[in-house]
Amino acid sequence: MRVPLRTAHCLPMNKRFTLTLILALIGCGWISPAANADSLRVKVRRVDDGDTIVVAGGERVRYLGINTPEIANQDKPAEPFGDEAKAFNKKLVQGRWINLELAKQQRDHYGRLLASVFLADGTFVNGELGRRGYAHLLRKQPKLPYWKRLLELQRQALKEQKGMWSLPVVKPEKLYIGNKRSWIFHRPHCQFGRKTAAGNRVRFRDRYEALYHGFSPGRRCKP
Repeated sequence: MRVPLRTAHCLPMNKRFTLTLILALIGCGWISPAANADSLRVKVRRVDDGDTIVVAGGERVRYLGINTPEIANQDKPAEPFGDEAKAFNKKLVQGRWINLELAKQQRDHYGRLLASVFLADGTFVNGELGRRGYAHLLRKQPKLPYWKRLLELQRQALKEQKGMWSLPVVKPEKLYIGNKRSWIFHRPHCQFGRKTAAGNRVRFRDRYEALYHGFSPGRRCKP
């Protein structure tokens, strides 16, 4: 899938990712000014997992708007399709120059840059992972860039049962509780679902319906 890069205003910079740093990295040859003023051209040095990469210069980049299954970490085994998501991500971007469109909130709580990622030919990497069923939507920012496109691709993957959507639902419930404020859904017995304010609560008859509407599964109850 190819999405044309947007032309907009210059990149907004926060205190931790300043124009001075960008100019220094350009001078080292680690990044390059992109043709689009709203994006940053960088080279991928390493792929950590399905949704996180390290670019030249050492910056870690977290793909915006999606979440992929976890790979094995210390004593925790890999989640289903975690290794496949990483392998597909690596196939797409390893060693390549990519364009980053940084989020308004540029970093997550781990200090990683949040970005929509594009290949030189315009391929939308975040969207490709969703289209293959290797990622689900993660709408943490109120105005998520490419939200409609990401949702469309997730619906396509759900319908075609691609990737992790080919797996049977574990312990299906008769209903699920979604939170319209956090865009997360829970099992009915989950404490976070029960604590959802009435004005933010939405009910789904099954897991498919919640995912179809762009809600993300809760990390605790794993609906």
